[in-house]
Amino acid sequence: MPFSFTAEQKQTTLWLLIGCALLLLVSMLGPILMPFIVAGIMAYILNPWVDRLCTLRIKQFRLPRALAASLIIALVILLILTMLLIMTPILQKQIPQLQDQIPRFFDKANDLLGPMLSDLGIKVRLDSSGIKTMLTQQLETSGDVIGKAVLSSIRVGGTAVIGMVANLLLIPIVLFYLLMDWHPLMNRLEQFIPRRWVDGVKSGVIEVDSILAQYLRGQIMVMIVLAIYYSGGLALAGFDLALPVGIITGFLVFIPYLGFGLGLALALIGAVIQFDGLHGLVAVAVVYSIGQILESFILTPRLVGERIGLHPLTVIFALMAFGQLFGFIGILVALPASAILAVAVKHLRVSYFNSSLYRQP
Repeated sequence: MPFSFTAEQKQTTLWLLIGCALLLLVSMLGPILMPFIVAGIMAYILNPWVDRLCTLRIKQFRLPRALAASLIIALVILLILTMLLIMTPILQKQIPQLQDQIPRFFDKANDLLGPMLSDLGIKVRLDSSGIKTMLTQQLETSGDVIGKAVLSSIRVGGTAVIGMVANLLLIPIVLFYLLMDWHPLMNRLEQFIPRRWVDGVKSGVIEVDSILAQYLRGQIMVMIVLAIYYSGGLALAGFDLALPVGIITGFLVFIPYLGFGLGLALALIGAVIQFDGLHGLVAVAVVYSIGQILESFILTPRLVGERIGLHPLTVIFALMAFGQLFGFIGILVALPASAILAVAVKHLRVSYFNSSLYRQP
């Protein structure tokens, strides 16, 4: 007897094929979806604040949603610009000083490492003029190759820069329209859910929303604690720029590696400029090593992991697994994605325990 699909099976198969086609289309359009994805994440985070502003009354005057959304977006842009204004003077001050300190740094390295290397039979001398001469000779021998490579990449690089700037300018525009139409958009999405699944999907979404809210609160606490720690640790070590460097390191910690790496680089530059000996570099190594251990094994598992219902070992595994699978973006979304998967697994576990496969002997 030939196998035949029922009408319901045919309809289900059709919708599955349409869903797979949409996923394929989204993957193909990945490069242009970045501003929409970033704006969507920011809209999810900022929508409760817009709702609160809209409910405020000032002498019977209720703030229009368009104005509330504009104020919230302006505040976010102001915070980003403030961080840039904090970083720019530091870089402008430290980079020229670092250039002046490079010859002294090589002299210190030679005085410290020269005798040890000589005892091992290695005769090497580090000096800025020698390295500069070596680089100049290398560039002269490969100048034609580099020139051709640069000329061939100008068009591609220029296009990439223009695309990046366009995406950055597009994010606040998309964010404004998403905040304006957030609730109607959610209602339209709800209409696409099969009616028999509506209640289950709603309860799952509410649970995920609660977990993600706890995640954001925990992440903010981690940022504040680390900003205080790094500022205090560098201040105790005698750094002149302890406060701005510590704040930058702590507040950018939500971007894995970037906040820690940028703060470490600024602290190392400050140590080379400010201190004559190696004790500045040793102080930076101690402060940032303890800070990394504090963040990875205490703060993130306790303040973030427990708030989203994940065991500390699960948090560490999630960071490693998502980083391996999806790179930098995977590390960035590892914990909230794990929280969502935890909710899905919990509901799947309940369904399995109630199924005939589990219950029947």
